[in-house]
Amino acid sequence: MEYTIEQRAALISAECEKSKSTSPYEIFHDIAKKDFVRIHGPEHHILDGACILTAFHNAGGKVNLSEALNKLMFEGLRMPGAACGLWGVCGAVTSIGAALAIIDGTGPLSGEDWGSHMKYTSAALARLSETGGPRCCKRDAFAAMEEAAGYIAERYGVTLEMPEIICDFSPLNNQCIGERCPYNK
Repeated sequence: MEYTIEQRAALISAECEKSKSTSPYEIFHDIAKKDFVRIHGPEHHILDGACILTAFHNAGGKVNLSEALNKLMFEGLRMPGAACGLWGVCGAVTSIGAALAIIDGTGPLSGEDWGSHMKYTSAALARLSETGGPRCCKRDAFAAMEEAAGYIAERYGVTLEMPEIICDFSPLNNQCIGERCPYNK
């Protein structure tokens, strides 16, 4: 079956609502294996932040998960695919940045918190830039989540479980960078 991006987003949110995990990677891995998540695609602009929101909520973080997932869907659906190559900003990072803004309730006119999420996004983007391309939505999600786990522990005092990540998606990725990937078996 072929899904629209809106259907993919709704299915991602529904799966997140069912999860009890405090590991964004575990949530991501379980959902990314489903037929409505492609190896690459703009659904990652929702999936990645949704996994952070879900793990944060499940680990005791203060957020209304249903409301937060709806807000994230709205934001993620506004970003086109291929933003990494065409705009120079990865959708995994922006998705998680949006999730952090939702947690704090920040917006363009916020005061003190306005720049706090940019510390996360700039660190995550710097980390992605070190590996180089071509794009890999899974690799970028893994790195962005690892960076977010540290940020969340420091900023909110909430611990997200982050196991050692070893990618098992590479056989599906025709552009896999192999040994250059930090998550390569």
